[in-house]
Amino acid sequence: MTFKNAYLRNVYDDVCARNPGEKEFLQAVGEVLESLEPVVEKRPDIVEAGIIDRIVEPERQIIFRVPWVDDSGKVRVNRGFRVQFNSAIGPYKGGLRLHPSVNASVIKFLGFEQIFKNSLTGLPMGGGKGGSDFDPKGKSDGEVMRFCQSFMTELSKHIGADTDVPAGDIGVGAREIGFMFGQYKRLRNEFTGVLTGKGLSYGGSLARTQATGYGLCYFTDEMLKCMKNDSFKGKTVVISGSGNVAIYANEKATTLGAKVVAMSDSNGYIYDPNGINLDVVKQIKEVERGRIKEYVNRVSGATYTEGCKGIWTVKCDIALPCATQNELDGDAADALIANGVMAVAEGANMPSTPEAVEKFLNAGILFGPAKAANAGGVATSGLEMSQNSERLSWTFEEVDSKLHGIMVNIFHNAYNASKEFDHEGNLVVGANIAGFLKVADAMKWQGIAY
Repeated sequence: MTFKNAYLRNVYDDVCARNPGEKEFLQAVGEVLESLEPVVEKRPDIVEAGIIDRIVEPERQIIFRVPWVDDSGKVRVNRGFRVQFNSAIGPYKGGLRLHPSVNASVIKFLGFEQIFKNSLTGLPMGGGKGGSDFDPKGKSDGEVMRFCQSFMTELSKHIGADTDVPAGDIGVGAREIGFMFGQYKRLRNEFTGVLTGKGLSYGGSLARTQATGYGLCYFTDEMLKCMKNDSFKGKTVVISGSGNVAIYANEKATTLGAKVVAMSDSNGYIYDPNGINLDVVKQIKEVERGRIKEYVNRVSGATYTEGCKGIWTVKCDIALPCATQNELDGDAADALIANGVMAVAEGANMPSTPEAVEKFLNAGILFGPAKAANAGGVATSGLEMSQNSERLSWTFEEVDSKLHGIMVNIFHNAYNASKEFDHEGNLVVGANIAGFLKVADAMKWQGIAY
């Protein structure tokens, strides 16, 4: 990381010294701090109040043992995490990730990003994240239930509707949320909106499933409209991933007039020059829980390529990385730019490496960073919290309309901040600054308690 400002360099060096080897977390902190250089110049009061020194340190980190019993009767042990990063503007809010790659660095990076993402929504939500290195793939429903019950037995001591409201993430869908909610209710003897992403029959929100993918497209469409006087209509789109975010980004992009020609999973990617048949993808992924390569056996003219990285060599106008962090590197950025991409917007959390982001910005490519572009999921989680508090259930159209309005506002907040701080059009800087300032002002007014 290169810093012109000595104060920010010192903050970053301190973070590196206190969190050695945590590359994901350090990458996220470095990116945000670089963006804050113009803020430090214009707002010395923020430096004096030690806001940046404090915001890079989680308010609380919880690491715990999760023992459970598999179907053969063998005792298994996983590690659970909850990082409660910042509560200046509301209860901690952020998903739970179940994946073998989960460790302290990954959870802290996600929790740190969540502070600014949640701030950008305009809703009263702080930043947090959690999860475990448990892998739900290949596990029976009974094994997943026993794990979730053990995990929640400890987590329940640290969360609550007005304290910390987790949600789903990778590996945590409706099944896992249901098991965790049931265990929380059993332990606390109360029915409360302590988790979001719940089933509709017990307090969930319509449009939550679609929210991140739809929100990504609403943000991207507004970005195209305001910065290029353009839209999705008639554009060719490549979307990495085939999970929840990717599927519903495909659905909304298609509705807006685009043609999605490629999708992927962790094994490889499919290319369909006629446009991906989303019904087939939904059947494979949502019903059968199969692999994306099965698509070519059901749709003529489609091809499958082993390995994921090659998806970015497919010619497109708009690229939407929706798989995982750091999936789009400098070489992938070069390939996209060479093939004439006009816009890239992040559906996953930090899917583009710093090198890739720099190349997009230097080439004049419209770039929507994750903390802004994929905030639709947490925004709708916030709307679910509101419905739970009011004991109401809104229609799909009501939620979708509110989501659309939030995503449009997020774009304009980021764009306006980029202009105000002399980086017009750089939405990475704009989103970081806009998200940061709301939290910073709240922290300043609340004194040194947080």
